[in-house]
Amino acid sequence: MLALLTLGAPDARAARPMITDDARVVDPKACQVESWARRNQDGTNEFWAQPACNFTGNLEVTVGGAVTRESGGSTRGSAQVLQGKTLFKPLDANGWGWGLALGTMRDPGAGGGRNWYGYVPASFSFLDDRFVLHANVGWQRDQGTRRNHVTWGLGSEAQLSERTFLIAETFGAADGKPHYQMGVRYWLVPERVQVDTTYGNRFGGGGDRWISVGLRLLSPAFLP
Repeated sequence: MLALLTLGAPDARAARPMITDDARVVDPKACQVESWARRNQDGTNEFWAQPACNFTGNLEVTVGGAVTRESGGSTRGSAQVLQGKTLFKPLDANGWGWGLALGTMRDPGAGGGRNWYGYVPASFSFLDDRFVLHANVGWQRDQGTRRNHVTWGLGSEAQLSERTFLIAETFGAADGKPHYQMGVRYWLVPERVQVDTTYGNRFGGGGDRWISVGLRLLSPAFLP
């Protein structure tokens, strides 16, 4: 599951809480922090933080990670994520865009080894951005099993009101049952402070159910 989460590591955006990424990056010379807590069906709790900055205008760099706590209170090894993302065609209202993301993730479940991944995010805007579709296709190298996987994601954002959005998505790897997630995001302060909550599971069950709550903070441009 930690490996699947790298599909949307950075709000890299189809912003939190989506795992399927979008063809957007943080504003030039600005930063954001996405943080969230996730409760899994097996009783484990994940606590994530992923700061990201756009230093050049078209390169979003994310450095973050997570701590996982078992149901008994013990702490499992932490996950670490490093990702870069750029756009070849920015997403415009009523248009489309695409880009490329490359990254690595330290997976404590793989003996401390690193998984490597890359994917192409594409987004399609409708109704002046009130409805946006996102599609990802990519590759992941699982260091624990030394296998390569094709990864994919398909998601949507629907604006319900000026500050409220409904998200729905499905994602997975070509050699396993896909997952799905549904949730709501709400702007406490437009374009600056956002909160969200989601419910997710694997199609057909299998003990992968989870819920999450998150907080996203975005800065104005301040970098030199």
